[in-house]
Amino acid sequence: MKKILMITGDFTEDYETMVPFQALSVVGYQVDAVCPDKKAGDYVKTAIHDFEGDQTYTEKPGHLFQLNKTFDEVEFDEYDGLFLTGGRAPDYIRLNNRVITLVKCFMRSGKPVAAICHGAQVLAAAEVLCGRTLTAYPAVGPDVKLAGGNYVEVAPDQAVVDGNLVTSPAWPGNTAILREFIRLLES
Repeated sequence: MKKILMITGDFTEDYETMVPFQALSVVGYQVDAVCPDKKAGDYVKTAIHDFEGDQTYTEKPGHLFQLNKTFDEVEFDEYDGLFLTGGRAPDYIRLNNRVITLVKCFMRSGKPVAAICHGAQVLAAAEVLCGRTLTAYPAVGPDVKLAGGNYVEVAPDQAVVDGNLVTSPAWPGNTAILREFIRLLES
């Protein structure tokens, strides 16, 4: 059974966490959901982001999402792929040195990496985007460019693949990012 590492955190976007976790589990992957400074059985709070005609998304309280692995027990070699959730969690998990080290290991190894929405902030902080083409929530586009990446704006329900990296701008892209991530995992 292939194993996926999902790095998330408090106020992760609800759909960008729960849907990938459940969908990847349904198709037979073991998904270990972790958060820095938390252990298996702890919860992260999620936020529901919606597009209601304002200049940016709105945010409402989401669900509690239970972590099933202790972050400090994660070993890179145990995993076949990495999924970075979006929402506000990337703002602070990118400050964790171990998160950055893990992201660098996945990107350099060629193992599949998926990042949705603000998850690209973690990739930018890890300095692994130079010359890579990807998408993200539009407000993260400047971060991608400053990190040397080629930001492309696509419809929210689309995904962009560049080698081992697959990205999508927001939760409407769950189907596209998961389809491409699974394709990478199975190739």
